[in-house]
Amino acid sequence: MEKNSKIKRRFALNKIKPYQPGKPIWELQSELDLDQVVKLASNENPIGPSPKAVEVLQHSLSTLNRYPDAHATRLKEVLAAHLSLSTEQFIITNGADELITLISETYLEPDDEIIVLSPSFSEYQFGANLMGANIVSIPLDNRFQFNIHTILSSVTEHTKLVYVCSPNNPTGTYLSSNDLETLLLALPEHVLLVLDTAYSHFATNADYTDGLEFVRSGHQLIVLQTFSKIYGLAGIRIGFGAAPSSIIESITSVKEPFNVNTLAQYAAASAIEDVDHVNQSKLVNTSGRKQLYEAFSRLGLSYIESMANFVFVEIGHEAKRVYERLLEGGVIVRHGDAWEMPEYLRVSVGTQEENAKFIKQLELIKSKAE
Repeated sequence: MEKNSKIKRRFALNKIKPYQPGKPIWELQSELDLDQVVKLASNENPIGPSPKAVEVLQHSLSTLNRYPDAHATRLKEVLAAHLSLSTEQFIITNGADELITLISETYLEPDDEIIVLSPSFSEYQFGANLMGANIVSIPLDNRFQFNIHTILSSVTEHTKLVYVCSPNNPTGTYLSSNDLETLLLALPEHVLLVLDTAYSHFATNADYTDGLEFVRSGHQLIVLQTFSKIYGLAGIRIGFGAAPSSIIESITSVKEPFNVNTLAQYAAASAIEDVDHVNQSKLVNTSGRKQLYEAFSRLGLSYIESMANFVFVEIGHEAKRVYERLLEGGVIVRHGDAWEMPEYLRVSVGTQEENAKFIKQLELIKSKAE
């Protein structure tokens, strides 16, 4: 029988809540003995990974006896050419999650402050808690819109980082280009803006910006992006940050040397150049969002117009019951409890057939409740 450990863990860990991912398909199949399961819970690309990435993966397996390139040189070169930046302005990481932790390790001391918006991605708080920093949470405005004046009024001499997710997870709302520029110009020099644009490829409004134009013009911000969404490479964990070279240099000093595996580097470099796959993914998402909007309107459900590959829909006090009934029908979505929004569901955009199955199950649940 194991004895309870007498080794004291760090006090900061008392504030950390482990991230709860969406339920995987195999788990629901096992629990309920289901043959067919549709997963619309983790904002994954429903048409699969880039075919060009898959092809290069198959041809790269024979190189796995060698350590990966610690600098991800080839991938940085491809990114630099694709995004009109220099290779010194990139850091490649094991998904955007690792980059968030690295930023925290680089800049945060105990009792520093970060500003986060609510509801939003919980990993920003994880990094701050890990370093013993304080979290200042600011609620989004009515209908989950951004208010830069509220953000700026919360900045103090202790603020080190301001996190903005645009399009925001889970709401799908975004910060316009004009508002981002205003925010950047108004923030004090001791504050770094961290702009998470993981879902930028799905945005269709003309006033949206992925922030990279501001990196090009020399502003003090770091833009986070991932290969998990539009490129369909969630299973091999790779992302990147783009920022002025001085910021990249500082963050690189705390990065492990072989943090991104060889296959991920090769696949990402190929996926960027797979224009057909990117365009098809955008088309599927735009039409899928419309399909969900129309269904929610028919059912009298309020939803937030989204610039991402998911829709945040208000179900009401019965949201948890609806979530559980959807699981029983073989459909996985995310319940709003993850963001302390228990009356909402976040529904990832799937293929037309996947969306249709979700809609059918939701209609069935609503009809039985009436």
